[in-house]
Amino acid sequence: MIVPRVLPGLCGVLFASMCGCANLPQPYAPPPQHPVFEAPAVAAARVLEMADADAEIHFVRDIPGSLESNTWRWTGKRPTIRLFPGSNRGLTYVIDFAIAGTTFEQTGPVTLSFFVNDRLLDRERYAAPGRQHVEKPVPADWLEPNANALLAAEIDKVWIPPQRDAKPLGFILVALGLEKSLEKK
Repeated sequence: MIVPRVLPGLCGVLFASMCGCANLPQPYAPPPQHPVFEAPAVAAARVLEMADADAEIHFVRDIPGSLESNTWRWTGKRPTIRLFPGSNRGLTYVIDFAIAGTTFEQTGPVTLSFFVNDRLLDRERYAAPGRQHVEKPVPADWLEPNANALLAAEIDKVWIPPQRDAKPLGFILVALGLEKSLEKK
């Protein structure tokens, strides 16, 4: 009998022809593709720690290169740094510093003035040695958007060490920079 041998082949052809009758959607082209242009990465506002690996490239003046106790540096009269905050809105000037007891014994009370782009932000008097933290809002019109900013703090009296050729000492600087202010709702 030939039929049983032909039957499986005939069933296969019949099954294949039935499957080929499906209605498929019309082919269509994918939507046009456009290149993605991302804004260049912009450095955000930053508080520069004196122990940061790249700290020295931000120094403009009166901050010697030597790092003390892996966290702080002595300053001269007006330590100044340069940072790129990226924005000029909602920024706060931040500084962490200390007035050393040894220098305070010689200078007495001192006044520190805080500057942004050579504009006086505020002035504070310190009648005792110790650690200090200052935060002051920065007016947006004092900074250019997407431009460097100069940040400084100036002490009114420096201590002159008795050793010959020693540099005058101002205060102990731990951190200085600009921080993004939190929006209040």
